Amino acid sequence: MKVYKFGGASVKDASGVRNVERIVRMAINDPMVHGLMVVVSAMGKTTNALERVVDYLAEGHEDKALAQWVDVFDYHVAIMRELGLQPGVDIRLQGEIPYDPTLPYDENYDQVVSTGELLSSQIIAVYLLKQGLSVEWWNIPKLLRTDATWREAKVDDETSRAVITAGWNRPNRPQVVVTQGFIGGTKDGKRTTLGREGSDYTAALLGNYLDAESVTIWKDVPGILNADPRIEPNTILIPSLRYMDAVELANSGAQVMHPKSIRPLENKHIPLLVKPFGDPQAAGSRIADDGVGPIGVPVYIWRKNQILITMRAKDFAFVLEESLSEIFDIIHRHRLKVSLIQSSAVTISVCVDNTRFVPAAIEELQEHFNVSYNDHLSLLTIRGTTPEILENAKAGRTIMLSQTTRRTARLVVKESDI
Repeated sequence: MKVYKFGGASVKDASGVRNVERIVRMAINDPMVHGLMVVVSAMGKTTNALERVVDYLAEGHEDKALAQWVDVFDYHVAIMRELGLQPGVDIRLQGEIPYDPTLPYDENYDQVVSTGELLSSQIIAVYLLKQGLSVEWWNIPKLLRTDATWREAKVDDETSRAVITAGWNRPNRPQVVVTQGFIGGTKDGKRTTLGREGSDYTAALLGNYLDAESVTIWKDVPGILNADPRIEPNTILIPSLRYMDAVELANSGAQVMHPKSIRPLENKHIPLLVKPFGDPQAAGSRIADDGVGPIGVPVYIWRKNQILITMRAKDFAFVLEESLSEIFDIIHRHRLKVSLIQSSAVTISVCVDNTRFVPAAIEELQEHFNVSYNDHLSLLTIRGTTPEILENAKAGRTIMLSQTTRRTARLVVKESDI
């Protein structure tokens, strides 16, 4: 069996959904394919729009929230009609916003934002069914069991594996199953999310549970490139790379895959393919360990929306020796994502994703340390650097922090200099 994951860009409109049908049909026409799991993200920028709904409600702007909610459904209704589907008949639409003002922000976030994947997956499943394919829709929050760590739920592998394999292996299962990425569910029926871009992780978990031959992520790029084509003009396709390299790229901020996606696949030696949805016959990129060599070109990875926090001991104590565990306990409890660490005898600097959790973390750090910070930053990681490459990367940019090892350079720069 195979797992296909389609991101939001590949299903952002009716033509994208039709292209999914074309790719799915190509797969199931292959006599070697005995089942296809299709994992889909929310359509286009729906997740961002639903995040605004949550923010408006949290701020008390109910009229703005309702208007944004209606816009989201109007967008999906337009796609349904262009595909020949009848809203409310072929697909039941959710009317009220699943928001409870008595609940914490993060719990409400998961209930509202998960609506995007449920909508997109139903539209695609019904459309494929009407095109004559053998299809079944799965409601993944009832199958992929997680804890209640809202917005970054942790998956209960044992329970999830048992339920999902039983459903997949039952007699007379349709050839194609369509389900959602990014979301799961608690044992008491609450929807959860796995972290932004978590659809890749869902696909990897399903591939692991079902012993897939391969997992394919369909993207709007030719495969894994050595740089972001929106920033670097001359990019190079990386046709193959090792699991280890993929993990390093993902954790450095590469947008091609979710950092958690590699481990479930590496554990069972399942190849991960990254292919262009606009050209299904193209080779794309392959991540595996069977005969794959090291990456032969320099790789440039941008991680945007960073904040650089520097802590200095108030009494000139040796920070590294006496305070490291305390600092990282605070960072862990406030759910900060550390991108880079640098220390001296009396200071520690960390570069972290600038999320809404940062202000509270800084406030607590200030109780113990003298804290300074700079925001509106980006982190550039260069794998396979040379003195010439590093010099060119620094040219014309304000460098807030620089680290260089044998093969990797990391530069924290102002976002305005990108």
